[in-house]
Amino acid sequence: MDCCAPFNNTRAVKMDCPSCGEKGKNVQLITLKSLLKASVLETIAPENSYLFCSNSACSIVYFSGKHSQTFIESDMKVPVYQKNFSMDVPVCYCFDWTRERLLQTAGTNQQPADQIKAHVQAGRCGCEVNNPQGACCLGNVSSFVRGLKEV
Repeated sequence: MDCCAPFNNTRAVKMDCPSCGEKGKNVQLITLKSLLKASVLETIAPENSYLFCSNSACSIVYFSGKHSQTFIESDMKVPVYQKNFSMDVPVCYCFDWTRERLLQTAGTNQQPADQIKAHVQAGRCGCEVNNPQGACCLGNVSSFVRGLKEV
C-alpha cells in the first residue's frame, strides 16, 4: 500500500476535537495500535472511528466521538510533530528527518522532499504505522522547509 495514497478502510467521520474545536482528520486503527503505549492501547474500542487533532495548541492527539475517548501525547510511544517543538522530533517518521536534520540541509544541495518521494515511490514508507497523523509526511516536510527559506 502506498502510504501517501488515501486510505479507504476507515469510515470517514467528520467531527471536531472536543478540546479545541478543530476539525479532526480520520486515522486508521492500525495507527493507534502502532503508536499508543501498551497500557493505553488496552482502552481503545476497535469499533470506534478515531480522528487526529493537528492543532499545536491542543493537548489531544486522538479522539473518538463515541464514549468521548481522547488520547494525549503522553499516551504515545513517539513525540508528535504537531504538538512537540523540539528539534529532535521527526517531521518524517519513516526516514527520520527531524527538524534538526532538515535545518542542517538548508542551503545545501540536498532535497529532503525529493529523497522522501523516492523512498515512497519505491514502496519503503509506512506512514500509517510510523506517523501519528497516520498519513504521508511530505506536506509537513515541504511546509517546514518552506518556512526555513522564509527566515
